[in-house]
Amino acid sequence: MKNLPGAESQAGYGYEQPYAAPVAQQAPAQSQRPITIDDVVTKTGITLGVIVLSAIVSYWMSASAMQPTAALLTWGGAIGAFIVVLIHSFSSSFGSKTLTLLYAVFEGLFLGGFSSAVAGAFTVGGADAGSLIGQAVIGTVGVFVGMLVVYRTGAIRVTSRFNRILTGCIFGVAIMALGNLLLFAFTGDSPLRGGSTLSIVFGLFCVVLAALSFLQDFDLADKMVRIGAPEQAAWGVALGLAVTLVWLYTEILRLLSYFSER
Repeated sequence: MKNLPGAESQAGYGYEQPYAAPVAQQAPAQSQRPITIDDVVTKTGITLGVIVLSAIVSYWMSASAMQPTAALLTWGGAIGAFIVVLIHSFSSSFGSKTLTLLYAVFEGLFLGGFSSAVAGAFTVGGADAGSLIGQAVIGTVGVFVGMLVVYRTGAIRVTSRFNRILTGCIFGVAIMALGNLLLFAFTGDSPLRGGSTLSIVFGLFCVVLAALSFLQDFDLADKMVRIGAPEQAAWGVALGLAVTLVWLYTEILRLLSYFSER
């Protein structure tokens, strides 16, 4: 599940506007120093650390006798993360530490339960669910590093046209996923998530979109540094990167589970 996949971290592409003026002109007594790449790395690391810890708790509960409670936490985490992202997206202040860490807790609860549900039902060459999850993590890290190299070398440039096309595709995927969810709720049929050829194609398309979304996240971080945004903005960038990483991980894990059935 991806709560409006990737779009929440990119919507409007105007996060830099509140900080467009020189730092000295923003507030007479501004106490925050300008953002640096190190701030982005640190805040993103903290956010991912909270997600991992929360996911471990949720996964352990899902694999133990506390499954009913774990199921509630999984769905509650998904809904909570979605609401937090919406609040952050429409907030007048970009980069809330509280909202970012709250998102990390909720998303971790969802991620642990999701990983247990998807990977726990399959084996890969006799290996356990941990092997499937490990492959998904390695794949996610590999895509992240690869897209960072692509961005740094300028192989794909993030332009306004690129942003418009990618955002349109992401919203299209979100609408399709919502339609598939409603279809499953009323008929029990899930053509986009059932392991069929169509679901594999859809999953691969989502992986491509998630990978390209990293370019927008990297570009946003660069823009924040160039315009001298306050240090607090690093939390907003961290949230965007976390959203994209989680989306990519869930799609890779789901694809691996499809292939394990064959």
